Amino acid sequence: MGVLEDFLKANSIIEIESILPDMTGNARGKFYPKRKFLSEQEGRLPETVLVQSVTGDWAHNHYDIVDARDRDMILIPDTNTLRIVPWTDEPTAQVINDCYDTDGNPHPLASRTILRHVLSLFEKEGLRPVVAPEMEFYLIQKNNDPDYELKPAAGRSGRRETARRSYSIDAANEFNPVIDTLYAYCEAQNLDVDTLIHESGAAQMEINFLHGDPLNLADQVFIFKRTLRETAIKHDIHATFMAKPMQNEPGSAMHIHQSIIDVKTGKNIFDDNGKYSEAFYHYLGGLQKYTPSAISFFAPNVNSYRRFAPEMAAPVNMKWGVDDRTAGLRIPISAPEAFRIENRFPGSDCNPYLAIATSLACGYLGIKEKLRPTEPSGEEAAIEIEEIELARTLEEALRLLEGCPEICEIMGQKFVDAYIGVKRTEFETFNKVISSWEREHLLLNV
Repeated sequence: MGVLEDFLKANSIIEIESILPDMTGNARGKFYPKRKFLSEQEGRLPETVLVQSVTGDWAHNHYDIVDARDRDMILIPDTNTLRIVPWTDEPTAQVINDCYDTDGNPHPLASRTILRHVLSLFEKEGLRPVVAPEMEFYLIQKNNDPDYELKPAAGRSGRRETARRSYSIDAANEFNPVIDTLYAYCEAQNLDVDTLIHESGAAQMEINFLHGDPLNLADQVFIFKRTLRETAIKHDIHATFMAKPMQNEPGSAMHIHQSIIDVKTGKNIFDDNGKYSEAFYHYLGGLQKYTPSAISFFAPNVNSYRRFAPEMAAPVNMKWGVDDRTAGLRIPISAPEAFRIENRFPGSDCNPYLAIATSLACGYLGIKEKLRPTEPSGEEAAIEIEEIELARTLEEALRLLEGCPEICEIMGQKFVDAYIGVKRTEFETFNKVISSWEREHLLLNV
């Protein structure tokens, strides 16, 4: 506990947030006084928190997945994740835990366990994945009544945006006080955030992370989402990572750039003397083949599927292309040592651990099966009428996942069963709600 003690003492910490990501990617855990946290050395939480839906309901099959006695799991803090919590009134620290069952095995339902397992598959091959997430989000007016539609937050001028302001410096500067606080909070937590841009939607931004270790980046995205929400509240607005929060605005994505390093040589295996390598094409083929079956990890909520619409600049096809943002899999122009694939399917509402794990798993399967991708898109891609090649609902996506033994095996059958149980429960809860569209168009017309 030396590292923990030293950190807490150096930062005069009084309280510790001991947290873990649940299946939705939100923080669960306990608050500890410093002395109690140091004396316990490990925490406990009911394992059922891992099979709870975004609505707070239990998965319909949760007693088939977890012990009916609602037993505890063991939480072991990962000292690499120690950070201060910059928005609290008293000196507070946070630490992310790994979850174990009572026999000391990594818990099969924990998000970090899943990502660690996928990374271990690469490690056995002498490979090390590198990723760089890009997070899109909206700043919105405070909304405490879900019956009202969301509105973009007003900036310093007091006016709301009404037009597309992609990459506008002045539009981003409207939210300078929010952005300044956000960067200060990120710096205090050692989050490797890089550039920030104004995206296409009204009061929509994108922030990029520096490339690095997938588990570390998943932790950073997990912490960043909490950080942005707290930043927005401090400035009397809200921030949302909903995939499609407003009807007439584009959706928000978490694009994942990924490449693979040969541990022995330190070289990017996607590069073959300045050309794309066979491993690059195999990895790309895996993403093309398995993404449709794994899409529920990239689009995990009922709202996620509203984002997949051609007119809203979201990918709806399984094409790949060099510097082609109309393709689901984009290859940025770069020096050979930086050859990488950008997966544009995940929404910003995804669990970052599961989305990164799934994207790497698809590529891994492509390498192992020596798959070949289609031909790259051409100049005509942008003007083609797109036929949507993805599931259109969460329920359809879950059926595709059930029918893919390769993804189920990599993610763990028990985990997949739990995930499907949680997400089906969410879908059925959503399906009970009668929308305003139905009342408007069906009430007196059918």
